[in-house]
Amino acid sequence: MPAAPAPAAPGRPVAGPRRARTARRPVAVAAVAAALALAVLLSLAVGSRAIAPDAVYEALVHGGDGPAAQVVRTMRAPRTLLAVLVGAALGLAGCVMQGLTRNPIAEPGILGVSQGAALGVVLAIAFAGVHTLSGYVWFAFAGAGVAGAAVYAVAARGREGATPVRLALAGAAVNALLYSVVAGVLTTRAAALDEFRFWQVGSVAGRDAEVIGQVLPFLATGALLVTAVARGLDALALGEDMARGLGQNTAAVRITGGLGATVLTGAGVAAAGPIAFVGLAVPHLARALVGSDHRWLLPTAALLGPVVLLVADVTGRIVVPPGEVPAGVMTALIGVPFLVALVRGRAGKAVGP
Repeated sequence: MPAAPAPAAPGRPVAGPRRARTARRPVAVAAVAAALALAVLLSLAVGSRAIAPDAVYEALVHGGDGPAAQVVRTMRAPRTLLAVLVGAALGLAGCVMQGLTRNPIAEPGILGVSQGAALGVVLAIAFAGVHTLSGYVWFAFAGAGVAGAAVYAVAARGREGATPVRLALAGAAVNALLYSVVAGVLTTRAAALDEFRFWQVGSVAGRDAEVIGQVLPFLATGALLVTAVARGLDALALGEDMARGLGQNTAAVRITGGLGATVLTGAGVAAAGPIAFVGLAVPHLARALVGSDHRWLLPTAALLGPVVLLVADVTGRIVVPPGEVPAGVMTALIGVPFLVALVRGRAGKAVGP
């Protein structure tokens, strides 16, 4: 009598569905890349003044001095490029934070990074006399970095170290503290409130090539750091003890991944303000397409994040013509139903293989 087949390892999918998912991964990534190309075209062509695709191509490839060419090159192209960079940064950061904390509703704000950036901007406006976006970037990035380091330092104290629960609790505590400081400064410096509102709403409009050049090196560095820990994140998904048994230095994975996510979030928030829900929703969408293997999940999220942000930005341009709804508002409007569905369906489940 033939022996019964061995049962699948706990927590791992059976071979058939796993092979099917592996086979469709390249197709899924190609489809997301095509969606990104379409979203870029829409961002360049759609707005208060519609521009035909052939005119967009002429403006980008052959130049020109007409009104359409000027709009494409000087206004929409930098805006689109920034949306691509920020969307990719937030998508990558969200994947890493969910992987590190094994929490399906974790997002870039969980480490206090966004609120740290907000404090940096408020201090720059209120006390340093900075009144330009290119000036805000450095203060926002510094605030984000200090906040991320403070959260990790608090969580790492004690014998257990920076566990997922301790990181989440430390992030919540630092967020509350920073929010109180921001509110206190704005209360005593009312003149800074209007300027801060412009940054806080979250938008890729009005940013120029100078802002992109300032944050691009940080975005590239953060992307390299999180890519380097892809295998470590897969091991952490199996549990701390299992990851150590597989030869992973879990402390190094957490530090490197957390640092990369902080750099990505800090640079993205510094350039565009706090964009909500991209870092929360994109990892789940990417996971549904390519599974939980971070070697596929991270690049898919880096492609999918810009799609979500560009679609939100384009939608915001056309819903109340001739005005605009900022991208940060649109992502929140889109993200709230997603978050409700996620909490109802998966809040009790950890992120895992």
